[in-house]
Amino acid sequence: MQIIKYPSREEWASILARPVFDSTSLFDTVQKILDDIRHRGDTALKEYTKKFDRVEINDLLVAEAEYSEAEKLVPDNLKQAIEMARRNIWKFHSEQQHEYKEIETSPGVFCWQKAIPIEKVGLYIPGGTAPLFSTVLMLAIPANIAGCKEIILCTPPNKEGKIHPAILYAAKAAGVHKVFKAGGTQAIGAMAYGTETIPKVYKIFGPGNQYVTAAKQLVSLKETAIDMPAGPSEVEVLADETANPAFVAADMLSQAEHGVDSQSILITVDEGLVDKVLEQIDIQVEKLPRKEMTKKSLENSKIIVVKTLEEAVEMTNEYAPEHLIISTRYYMGVAENIVNAGSVFLGNYTPESAGDYASGTNHTLPTNGYAKAYSGVNLDSFIRKVTFQQISQQGLVNLSNAITIMAENEELTAHSNAVKIRIERD
Repeated sequence: MQIIKYPSREEWASILARPVFDSTSLFDTVQKILDDIRHRGDTALKEYTKKFDRVEINDLLVAEAEYSEAEKLVPDNLKQAIEMARRNIWKFHSEQQHEYKEIETSPGVFCWQKAIPIEKVGLYIPGGTAPLFSTVLMLAIPANIAGCKEIILCTPPNKEGKIHPAILYAAKAAGVHKVFKAGGTQAIGAMAYGTETIPKVYKIFGPGNQYVTAAKQLVSLKETAIDMPAGPSEVEVLADETANPAFVAADMLSQAEHGVDSQSILITVDEGLVDKVLEQIDIQVEKLPRKEMTKKSLENSKIIVVKTLEEAVEMTNEYAPEHLIISTRYYMGVAENIVNAGSVFLGNYTPESAGDYASGTNHTLPTNGYAKAYSGVNLDSFIRKVTFQQISQQGLVNLSNAITIMAENEELTAHSNAVKIRIERD
């Protein structure tokens, strides 16, 4: 853990730098796998599953009996928790639906938008160090609300060729249409190009390791859209003297346990908070099952002391954290000045874990500073907005002079003629 006190503005860029792996260095390796999937389909997919997941898969599609088996293996208390999360996620995202009015921009000229779901979407759920069944809910529920016709999910099988039961249970609860036993680069290729078994989709969602990230970047160049650029998970806590040190430490550790490249940052105006938080981190980390990984992640983490809340806000907007927890006396006022963040958590009793699981907001968020330009996943992520217009004869007459003058000044005569021929014919 690095402790930095009262840095100058010139130091900010280096202080706020993230421990990001450059996935472009993997492009050659990843592209070869993608090309192989494109040309050999299921055969290549099964070979890579055997090579990387160390299991031989005959049927890529999860059978109905496997869902029934999974349901029996999921404890009742977890089923109840998943159901609460499902309801809250559904409620929050369903309120993001909008009606689009027809606008008469000038007499006789009517324009409007229509929200149309992306027909085919693919969800990727990693199978690495943790079964991210919560991400299944975060992606599949808004896809269902949007009305996507085909929602498929790819996730790597375990050594027995099975999918974690909680992932299958969540997939069923959230309305995923088909689940496939495929992971890594090969799964991204299968969804991007289509194979004999796995259908091609129009947009791919979901987190993954650096190979998955590189694969998503490459297929997005030509084949299919992706949700957003991805990187290691991160949290920032912005705190003053009213923050609870134990809460702050717990929030930083909850992010650090994601992986060794995750980052937790505390920016505070209270120098006295630093030692209290460090003490709590030392106490709490020893109780974590993933403490070795968490300790490694804490090497990337920082506590930064600044002079004023205004400076803390400015630094926060420069960092653009994926998750931002504001633990200050007047947190609503501080929040008003936040413009760059993926998701914001307000007050001492709003942990980032709530958004990760059950409050209703989406936890698929922009990392690596992309919060300056990207939103987190929401209902619009699964929707295309198509514009329509209808112009009456008199409406076209009213527009004709502006259209023809602009077209001819751009030396696009055919554009001008498309208007003139209609006006002159009448």
